[in-house]
Amino acid sequence: MASLIGAPTSRVDGRAKVTGEATYAAEFNAPGGLYGAVVTSPIARGRIERIDANLALGVEDVFDVLTHQNRPPMADADAAYADDIAPPGSPFRPFYNDRILFSGQPVALVLARDWETARFAASQVRIDYRKEPHATDLLRQRNEAFTLSGDAFAMSMAKPRGDAAQALARSPVRREGDYFIPVEHHNPMELFASTVIHEDDGKLVVHDKTQGVQNVQRYLCNVFRLKPEELRVVSPFVGGAFGLGLRPQYQVALAVLAALAVKRSVRVVLTRQQMFALSFRPATVETVALGAAVDGALQAVTHRALAMTSQYESFARNDSTWSGALYKCDNASYAHRLARLDLPTPCDMRAPGAATGVYALECAMDELAVALKLDPLELRYRAYSDLDQNEGIPFTSKALRDCYRQGAEAFGWARRNPEPRSMRDDGELIGWGMATGIWEALQMKFSVRIALSADGKAEVACATSDIGTGTYTIMSQAAAEMLGLPLENVTIKLGDSTLPQAPVEGGSWTAASVVDAIAHAADALKSDLMELARRAPGSNFAELKPEEVSLADGRIVSKRDASLSARITDVMARTGVERIERERATEIKRDDKHARNTHSAVFAEVRVDDQLGVIRVTRVVSAIAAGRILNPKTARSQILGGVVWGIGMALHEETLIDHNFGRFMNANIAEYHMPTNADVGDIEVIFVDERDELINPFGVKGLGEIGIVGVAAAIANAVYHATGKRVRDLPITLDKLN
Repeated sequence: MASLIGAPTSRVDGRAKVTGEATYAAEFNAPGGLYGAVVTSPIARGRIERIDANLALGVEDVFDVLTHQNRPPMADADAAYADDIAPPGSPFRPFYNDRILFSGQPVALVLARDWETARFAASQVRIDYRKEPHATDLLRQRNEAFTLSGDAFAMSMAKPRGDAAQALARSPVRREGDYFIPVEHHNPMELFASTVIHEDDGKLVVHDKTQGVQNVQRYLCNVFRLKPEELRVVSPFVGGAFGLGLRPQYQVALAVLAALAVKRSVRVVLTRQQMFALSFRPATVETVALGAAVDGALQAVTHRALAMTSQYESFARNDSTWSGALYKCDNASYAHRLARLDLPTPCDMRAPGAATGVYALECAMDELAVALKLDPLELRYRAYSDLDQNEGIPFTSKALRDCYRQGAEAFGWARRNPEPRSMRDDGELIGWGMATGIWEALQMKFSVRIALSADGKAEVACATSDIGTGTYTIMSQAAAEMLGLPLENVTIKLGDSTLPQAPVEGGSWTAASVVDAIAHAADALKSDLMELARRAPGSNFAELKPEEVSLADGRIVSKRDASLSARITDVMARTGVERIERERATEIKRDDKHARNTHSAVFAEVRVDDQLGVIRVTRVVSAIAAGRILNPKTARSQILGGVVWGIGMALHEETLIDHNFGRFMNANIAEYHMPTNADVGDIEVIFVDERDELINPFGVKGLGEIGIVGVAAAIANAVYHATGKRVRDLPITLDKLN
């Protein structure tokens, strides 16, 4: 039987998606249901003084208008609103009271018999507000910023090493600068939506766009004081999320609130503009200082991050300590401060902390290389560390040198003329830049149930999500190989809160974690099959143990004598067993002696119009070391998407805030610029062979985040090489070059 794990396999759910068979949260049928349109606050801070819904209620086919004044009962303790990944603070409570915490906050929900009527009636709701002074400018609030302490984030911050300030002052070559990353929004294709089916017995089935159905279920049960058996959350397909769907968004709470109020099914779909008030990657100022000896040896690293958070929660991610896992330096210090603003709480966005922090670090490394008159790649070789210096421990594996070598060779880095503005073609300046990427290789506890039926087909169930990355396919490959079945004989069920336990889908931990759980469940099934084989009439397996057989080509096969085998279907038929079912969980072995990371080397080519300053990214080579690759086809797509996202981060994406009103100005995908096909050149993905026998039994690491890390820095460094102008604040637009 040919190995399925590691084979380039097309998505098993691909046909369902391209034919429209795949059903998303806003597409589930809700007979007799109502449609909800959300009314949002135009002010950033203050209170609601008066709500007049009479005009809206007078519109034909409008059923009701819900606000904080007439909603069903909700919990009154912060703990009820704190979902599984909520940061410290007091979580936002939709429709709880008259307090306005940010522009775009939901303040009313109009229910009507169709969507168009609901939207029109929503425009007829009249609300008076009492405004209060607001703050939405990160730079103006930097003096009010604070450092987190006494929580999990503060405890995870790397401790300083040596005396960074003194070492920096003594270094013969120094570079220091502020690097700015603006607010960025996710903008997945699928709008955030929830369809709540109110069943005859009063139970609710909630179809939601989410990266964690069980997280949403617990949240809703806590907020509305429901029992788990009274509310089920379903999300079989997600049209993109990448962090925005990790926490329950307000539309799911409003849809459930409405269904409870009117005792009917309700659908709430947010507009694109309303989605801009859900959450975002926080704007950040990264201050990086590097000191080096004349030979390039790093002598000091300081990295201080200033990021925004809301007034009511303290959201933070690790921006500043990545250098300790990448480069050798005896003196380092790190800091992370937060400024409270009258905006929604930020959230995770692909490679949170690393996409922003490594951007600054890798641009600073490029500046240092220029000051040292060293090739940027050579500087990284000289600073290379085989230890995670933050913890003083080796890595389970680190094939970053191979990433540098293979990426540079594929890109043609050796032909680079180091002098800025020295490479030209047909009137355009050509720039070549590179950067390093790093992310954590995490695992979480997942449970998987496998049911094997007498017809030789298996159903694999887990509550995890597939946000478009290929989880259905990876799970199918793993289960088929471990059970010795054809791929088409395996069915995957996921995205249902009634299925075996799974955390939110994020952090690049799903594939490595769920495959491990599948392996344990498959082993348990193999033991059951062996027991049946021993009992089967005329059995030749009586003397064999489970570890002495394998499952392949639909058969139980002796490892010592391949001629000794039996069809799984025959064994189950002869013993009269219709179904075998086993559930097992991921087994995570604690290992404090090794660091667990993925790595990459990114090489980028840009062409810049010397007259206009227009930048085009014409080539990117991304060399990835991420352990064993389960499916090169879907894995390549992951990295391609990450690179495109990095191009957007470098050259296009920026959410602008009108600080007079405290609102996002370009809250649409016409004015919020993202890369299109015309903006994306050739992308080559290289998966570096990296055997890792320590991280988990399969040597698997995650791929979701690493694809974006370092891309923006490589492009920024290429722009400098092309133009001789260093732009430290993203995105790099033509006005910043002229």
